[in-house]
Amino acid sequence: MRVGLYDKLVRAGATRRDILKGAASMAAIAAASGAGLGALTRPASAASELRSKILQIPGVGKGQPTDADFQKVGELCLEATKANVKEGEFAGVELTFMGLNNQNLHNVLFRGFLKPWETYTGAKISWIDLAQADYNARLQQSIATGTVDFDIIEMGAPFEGDVCGKGLTSEMPDWVKKQIDFDDLVNYLKPPVGTWDGKQYRVTIDGDAHNFNYRTDVFADADLAKQWKDGGATSEWGVPKTWQEVQAVTKFLKGKKFKGQDVYGYLDAPKPWGGFGFYFLGSRATAYAKHPDDKAWLFDADTMKPRINNPAWVRAIQDVIDALPSEPADQINADPNTTAFQQFLAGTGSMIPWWGDVGSNVKTNDSSVIGDVTGFSILPGSDDVYNSKTGKWEKLASGPNYSPNCAYLGWGVYVMARVDSDEKKKKAAWSAAAHLGGKDLSIWTAMYPSGFQPYRNSHFDIPEWVAAGYDEAFITSYLKSEGDSYNHPNAAIEPRIPGIFQYYSAAEDILANTFAGKMKAQEGADAIAAAWEKLTDQIGRDKQIKLYKASLGM
Repeated sequence: MRVGLYDKLVRAGATRRDILKGAASMAAIAAASGAGLGALTRPASAASELRSKILQIPGVGKGQPTDADFQKVGELCLEATKANVKEGEFAGVELTFMGLNNQNLHNVLFRGFLKPWETYTGAKISWIDLAQADYNARLQQSIATGTVDFDIIEMGAPFEGDVCGKGLTSEMPDWVKKQIDFDDLVNYLKPPVGTWDGKQYRVTIDGDAHNFNYRTDVFADADLAKQWKDGGATSEWGVPKTWQEVQAVTKFLKGKKFKGQDVYGYLDAPKPWGGFGFYFLGSRATAYAKHPDDKAWLFDADTMKPRINNPAWVRAIQDVIDALPSEPADQINADPNTTAFQQFLAGTGSMIPWWGDVGSNVKTNDSSVIGDVTGFSILPGSDDVYNSKTGKWEKLASGPNYSPNCAYLGWGVYVMARVDSDEKKKKAAWSAAAHLGGKDLSIWTAMYPSGFQPYRNSHFDIPEWVAAGYDEAFITSYLKSEGDSYNHPNAAIEPRIPGIFQYYSAAEDILANTFAGKMKAQEGADAIAAAWEKLTDQIGRDKQIKLYKASLGM
């Protein structure tokens, strides 16, 4: 099917499953109706009564949701639980849940969603709340000391090698797969993601990829366009399509004014963030480092030799160093939470990479002032790409190289193996996980501030978003950026190998010194490579090679 037709079908509300089931007939209908496609658009009335009801809590544009809203949504979505659990069935069961308390989301929402579940089932949950920067250290301590003091954990797929690979998780029962409608997940989040040695362990509650968020008003401004041309630019003023253009725009905007305020270009996040900040350098690097003919981009697949110090990654590191003087003062101390929630949503900066949270927050977060002037795309590309096999930069005949960063593969809920010896507790833990990963509840978390982004085929029904209060052009742009990132043929896929966050954390610490000017780009990259080599030898090189290849589908 032609890409243009595929895009039209998706914009019209067709899911990828619809398209795969009937590509030929859909193409015929589309051709017959010209540009119309009206016959394929599913009206908002096709959404279930339940989904329509919860999506009006509190209503897009009617303020940020509260705990009362979380509880109301959780209660309305209990029917799937009631089909598998009798009222009061888990009386006397006590569960401990470990997860994030990032931007007052994640665990804060889970508490509200699970409050009616506790009331109905009789189980009680105690909570371990962690800041994002503390998450990896706390989890690694539990693994290393064998003191797993939680029954359920909110965890990302990158940790599956550390946790599932060590036999610490409970295998998902078949009834849970049915309750959560497992087959509705987008393809890139299906097995092997969520599995280890062929066993399913994860209830997916999120899909992750970095997309590109930008200010539509800045890039449509006539005065800035004139200054851009007067400054000698040969290209038209507009949204950058490559990292080379991002750099040029960021330097151009230094010292400029827009609507009476200082205007900035790209927002980097140089401050360490418990390993999670490394993804933001990765998003600058993938277009340079991920060659379309090579599945690997972080390590050489046959040797686990780090690529972090090759010319592609060094260029990305140098880009940050070169751009920081044109970014807001003290940007060196900005972590990703700062760039997204304190800067971009508040009107500072005109370009930012982030997970899909930004897209829902610009419309539903009380701190946002840019809900009507935000656009989306996949991450910028590069005019050339480094070929690690030949050791040369190449310009592709097809044009700029694009490689969306499918960073982290989304959050999931995992049940720990320590509940397996108690059938009642085991069922209770899996029931709680299934409630949080329910199909109907998931559309609410995708639309409102939650820490999660679209991750199901059913999340790409544009009329459903419009009925909830989203502008059609806005949400079409947003969902297209998500879907195009998930499905891109040259996407940079997260390696699910043991210790991956140890690699990322080691890199962050060295990068902080590099960005601060204590090391040059190549020196910092070489130091990271040496630290990664040491980690690989500690964990076991042969084992890492095998698992890394498996994670890349090799």
